Amino acid sequence: MNSHNHSYVSTNPMSYANGEGVQFVLAFLFVLAFVMYIVAAIQSIRRYKTWPLYRIILWSLGIVLAFSAVFGPLAARAHNDFTAHMIVHLLLGMLAPLFLVLGAPMTLLLRTLNVSLARRLSRILKSRPVWILMNPIVTSFLNIGGLWILYTTDLYMMMHNNLFFHIVIHLHIFLAGYIFTASMIYVSPTPHSFSFVYRAFVLVLALAGHNILSKYMYAQPPNGVPLAQAEMGSMLMYYGGGLVDFFLIWIFISQWFKATRPQAVIFNENAAE
Repeated sequence: MNSHNHSYVSTNPMSYANGEGVQFVLAFLFVLAFVMYIVAAIQSIRRYKTWPLYRIILWSLGIVLAFSAVFGPLAARAHNDFTAHMIVHLLLGMLAPLFLVLGAPMTLLLRTLNVSLARRLSRILKSRPVWILMNPIVTSFLNIGGLWILYTTDLYMMMHNNLFFHIVIHLHIFLAGYIFTASMIYVSPTPHSFSFVYRAFVLVLALAGHNILSKYMYAQPPNGVPLAQAEMGSMLMYYGGGLVDFFLIWIFISQWFKATRPQAVIFNENAAE
């Protein structure tokens, strides 16, 4: 039975110190990712043609969103407020990954590396383990399945009272959201591509799993989360997640249309002859 009358945050003062430590660790990782991207973009511009400015803007927006989710007032409030935590989830696990994928970091990396390293990376990307990891079914399980485990077990309470769990779970939320997005919309080179029909089918199932989880938490809040916070957070997860999903679906459909359009044009030209 869920204990909704008590806060899920430990009263141990060390938990607050740990919370600050988590913020600095996670913030550093995103700052590092931003710096590395900018350095790579500069090198690419010097060696090759100009790297698109809109890619840099999209990457920067993604980093800002992820950074704001793990460092500052929102991150601190999420330590004892489920609604704030859900905002963190939307930013860190859904919206930031979408912008970052659109920043095409893998394309930039391949352009920046020397020929030898680029070939090694290409071989890794073509490997069987990567094929398994980037299969939409697998990425959906890691992303949506991970959320089910987090919110339907005691792992959510443990996350707020253990430094290691806090860092690992936040990184998982971000990375799982990133590879899920990357497995659905192809922006960078994708050696192991899956059909639009297959990806669409898995995407529908994944979004349904996300929505069902939000409704489940509305009725059965995670252990230790006050009912009022659970209801507000669940609604935010449902409607806020739906908004991000709308943009993901729009991009996916646009790519599908673009991929099939040349075939349609050729067919019509042949029919006219």
